[in-house]
Amino acid sequence: MIRTPFDILADYERRSLAHAVVLPEVRTGTDQWRGVAYRVGSRRLVSSFDEVVEIVPIPPVTPVPGAQPWLLGVGNLRGNLFPVIDLKQFLQGERTVLHEGQRVLVIRQSGGDVALTIDELYGQRSFGAGQAVDPGALADGRFGHFVSQAFAGDGQQWGVFALSLLARTPEFRHAAQ
Repeated sequence: MIRTPFDILADYERRSLAHAVVLPEVRTGTDQWRGVAYRVGSRRLVSSFDEVVEIVPIPPVTPVPGAQPWLLGVGNLRGNLFPVIDLKQFLQGERTVLHEGQRVLVIRQSGGDVALTIDELYGQRSFGAGQAVDPGALADGRFGHFVSQAFAGDGQQWGVFALSLLARTPEFRHAAQ
């Protein structure tokens, strides 16, 4: 009996499926909130995964004459130009101390991506509904426009920072002086 290549592949599939190990199902509660954790100044913040496009090292930045001081300039990532914003300076009026290994959060806004400098990246955090706390001091000052909820975890309080709201703020969208 002559077997076709298709018959041979079908036989391989049948035999491999017969020996496949079924992995246990991983369940995450519907009350779980997950996001990217970082620090801006002294505030520990988290933003939802669906608001962060990617996290990359800060690219070389070309200054833009006549721009707000919090607009560091224009960066290039894989051939795409985007503004690089000093988030700490935008929110607190203090310049972020840039260092080797500096990371930026890339967010999407209408018209293209924007990179935001952060002081420190902590990685992924997950919180249950029972960890919700009042934002308190995390929402003081200009942060109050973007932080409306918070969680307690790892001995810290984490303010949920709405990056999508930041991207729609008129002052943020008009960086010219």
